[in-house]
Amino acid sequence: MTSVPPSDPSLRSLKADWTARDLAVLWHPCTQMRDHADLDGARVPLTPIARGEGAWLIDHDGKRYLDAVSSWWTNLFGHANPRIAAAIKDQLDKLEHVIFAGFSHEPGILLAEELLRVAPNPGSVSQGEKDRHLARVFYGDNGSSAIEIALKMSFHYWRNLGRDGKTRFIALSGGYHGETLGALTVTDVPLYRATYAPLLGEPIFVASPDCHEREAGEDWQTHSLRKLADMRAALEHHAHEVSAVIVEPLVQCAGGMRMYHPAYLTGLRRLCDEFDVHLIADEIAVGFGRTGTLFACEQANITPDFLCLSKGITGGFLPFSAVLTTARVYDAFYAEYTAGKAFLHSHSYTGNALACRAALETLAIFRDEPVIERNGVLAQRLRERLAPLADHPHVAEVRQTGMIAAVELVRDKTTRTPFPAAERRGLRAYRHALPLGVLLRPLGDVIYFMPPYVIAPDEIDFMVEVAVKSIDAATTP
Repeated sequence: MTSVPPSDPSLRSLKADWTARDLAVLWHPCTQMRDHADLDGARVPLTPIARGEGAWLIDHDGKRYLDAVSSWWTNLFGHANPRIAAAIKDQLDKLEHVIFAGFSHEPGILLAEELLRVAPNPGSVSQGEKDRHLARVFYGDNGSSAIEIALKMSFHYWRNLGRDGKTRFIALSGGYHGETLGALTVTDVPLYRATYAPLLGEPIFVASPDCHEREAGEDWQTHSLRKLADMRAALEHHAHEVSAVIVEPLVQCAGGMRMYHPAYLTGLRRLCDEFDVHLIADEIAVGFGRTGTLFACEQANITPDFLCLSKGITGGFLPFSAVLTTARVYDAFYAEYTAGKAFLHSHSYTGNALACRAALETLAIFRDEPVIERNGVLAQRLRERLAPLADHPHVAEVRQTGMIAAVELVRDKTTRTPFPAAERRGLRAYRHALPLGVLLRPLGDVIYFMPPYVIAPDEIDFMVEVAVKSIDAATTP
């Protein structure tokens, strides 16, 4: 599946020109820009992309790169997907955007109806509990804003009920929920917390059910259920001051693709009900088919009080987010203006018509095509191809949930002793894979795979083949 770059020197100079111009004016995210400086052979190459095609990115030399990470987990149905592109083009001729306060539009209304139709609302809920079904949609414009909306809405709900003491949040160790200050407050990534601690609130962190930490011989379900004891203990001590528990269902993505069993979510929903706190499900990365079901919460047969969605919601075309919540929450804000109970949150681009139309077409693809079933076949192919890596001398674990897979690199397999962070072994794998035609962007020393759903079986084979070569190169002394 690799391609040979053309020899046309004008194309090569064009790529070099864009690279130089970029480095003269831009500051890239999650990047130490000095890594791009050509001090020792460009430690981290900068790659300007000219276009995308399905699961591939194509640079100005015509070289192709398999996008194994869906461009930060956003792309579902391939770059330049013709259905989504056509829907956006059609919308461009009608309405690009309008203020969403006091005004509305067809794509925004239709999208909310469709999101609520497919939302994880178990049918077993009794008629008297229908007010706890997801019934309202609040739009944002990125994943972090969705988290901010959910946190503020939960806090404000309790305030509207006269329970002003419920001002804190419980989150899982190793969790990641975004990088604006509210979202960062409930994020447990040491680098961020160490740097921005003076700006952050004080959440209560509870040990993650991360099954990488299970005891010898312990299965995923047993371990995950055992970790509920930590959550119960936290709620017993703090429920009176807690607004909500926030989790990434099934996979803690940015924390190293840590995974756990759905039974934890089932038990967590019961605990939140027992102790009268909200449950916020951050499905920004894991929603829309990534875990094997449309939403990860479906595998636990639960409905959260808040469901946060972004990334894949527009198929990777436009920034957008949505927070789904219940009639019970909505009703706590519904009052005369003079009561002062209205929710205080807005973004200029809330409910952007172009993004809503892209999201509608994304959901239409799920409706029209057997996406989940097809993903199951692809996930099995990925599982089979990755299985031999479990015996690699520097691989502690190969783990997978649906279309998300991860390979954990370590110095010592027996003791699971990690490589020194300064050695940047994951980065070595990234650098080795790029000229071979695969974009692997590791999380520390975790090599992960989250490809677009349009990836073909032979492309999975190529992706894993390059990854194996890159892991071998990265773990060689």
